[in-house]
Amino acid sequence: MVTMFTPSAKAQEWDTGLDIYSSYIWRGAKFGSGPAFQPYVEFGAGGFVIGAWGSVSASSDEALEMDLYAAYEFALGESSTLGITLTDYYFGGDWTKFSQEDGVHFLEPMVSLGLGGLSLTGAYMFYDGAGTDGDGSGDMYLEAAYDFGTFGLTLGGGNGQYTDDTEFSICNIGISTSKEIAITETFTLPVSGAVILNPSTGGFFITVGLSL
Repeated sequence: MVTMFTPSAKAQEWDTGLDIYSSYIWRGAKFGSGPAFQPYVEFGAGGFVIGAWGSVSASSDEALEMDLYAAYEFALGESSTLGITLTDYYFGGDWTKFSQEDGVHFLEPMVSLGLGGLSLTGAYMFYDGAGTDGDGSGDMYLEAAYDFGTFGLTLGGGNGQYTDDTEFSICNIGISTSKEIAITETFTLPVSGAVILNPSTGGFFITVGLSL
């Protein structure tokens, strides 16, 4: 995971884990300050997955996010997949990017297409109240990513909350990599890192995380 949550539709039965990141960066935006602890619990059967994912920042500037999601992945061929995900976002704590009058629960349908190392994603977040794009509806996000094996590239664009002026523009340019550190002969620790630029807001981030 490159500090951006995408549920896997390949999980079998029950699964749980914890990711710890030096900072939480999502679609080109930074949430809270300090390290972020991101637990998840999910159940999968075939191509269907249902679960819960959260992120809590270890600082006084708390960024609390707790999400519920359901996803289904269809196999289109030997190396092609189509995924459909519905996520219910909850933002709380002391972090006030979304005002209370806008509500704290937001629904987002997302469609993803995997073509070998290439993945294409389209998502639209619906708001309870007036959206941050000013038209009372919600925000769109589009992304293309390619996994080269030793590293990955990401290019994403959106409007509303993702950009400086709420107009659609490029908001997420990233390069990521990962490796496993051998702790013992039978146990390794997955470590991932990313460099992320948001040209719209001027945000530039470097984040590293580990998975338990």
